[in-house]
Amino acid sequence: MNKTGGLILKIFLLIVFFFPILWIIFSSLKLQNELFTFPLTIFPNHPTLQNFRAAFKSGNFIRYFNNSAFVAVVSTIITITINIMAGYALSKYIFKGRDLIFSIMIATLMIPLQVILVPIFILEKNLGLLNSLWGIIIPPAATPTGIFLARQYMMTIPNSLIEAARIDGGGEWFIFHRIIIPLAKPIIATIAIFSFMWRWNDFLWPFIVIAKEKKYTLQLALANFVGQYDVDWSKLLSMTVISIIPLVFVFLLFQKYFIRGMTSGGVKY
Repeated sequence: MNKTGGLILKIFLLIVFFFPILWIIFSSLKLQNELFTFPLTIFPNHPTLQNFRAAFKSGNFIRYFNNSAFVAVVSTIITITINIMAGYALSKYIFKGRDLIFSIMIATLMIPLQVILVPIFILEKNLGLLNSLWGIIIPPAATPTGIFLARQYMMTIPNSLIEAARIDGGGEWFIFHRIIIPLAKPIIATIAIFSFMWRWNDFLWPFIVIAKEKKYTLQLALANFVGQYDVDWSKLLSMTVISIIPLVFVFLLFQKYFIRGMTSGGVKY
C-alpha cells in the first residue's frame, strides 16, 4: 500500500511540475484566436507551426539565439575554470588566511544583487564594456556558489592520491589536469548545468548592460513581444518553446553526473 501511495504521489507531482511546460508547448501550436476560447482546451484543435514561422520572420531571432548561446557557453567555460581551480586551491593547499578567504567568499552570498548593480554598472562603463556581450559574461564569471560546491567536492578526494603523484614526480599542473579534473567530473557537470541555466535565463543584467538591439540576448528579444497594451502570445509562446530546448539538452547531456555531484559536495566541510 505504501508503494502504491508513493507511486501515486510521484505521478501527481510529475503532472504538477510538467503541466506548465506542456501547456506552453501545446499552446504554441494554437492560433491566436484559439488561445482565448472558452472553455479552455489543452490540446490544439488544429495544430500548426505558423506561430514559429511568424516569429522567425518578425525579428532577428537567429541573431538573438546566437548571442544567448555565446554568452551561456563562454560564461560556463570561464565559470567552470575559475571555480574548479579555486575549489582545488581552497581544499588541497594549506596557506595563511585560507579559511578567512573562503568565509568571505561565502559571505558574499548574503549580498543582494540589487545592492551591487550600480557599482558594477559604473565599473563596466569605465571599462567600455557596455553594449558588449563580454559585459554580460565577465561580472558573474566567478560565483561563490560554484566555488563552494567545488571546494566541498574536492575535500572528498583523498589527499593520498595527490601525495602519491608528487612522490612520483608529478608537477602541480599534471596533478590538477590528470588526476583532479577526471575525478571532479560530477561537480564540473553540476556547475555547468547551473551556470548555463543562469546565463541562458538571465534577463536583469543583460537588460541593464545592453541597449543595442543587435546585441540582445534571447530573453531580451522575448520581452519585445510584450507591448504596453498588448501581448503577442502566439509568437511569445513559440519562441519560449525554442528557448527551452538548449536547457533540456544540456541537462540530458550532464544528468548522469548531476546527482552524484550534488550529493558528494556535502559530505565534508
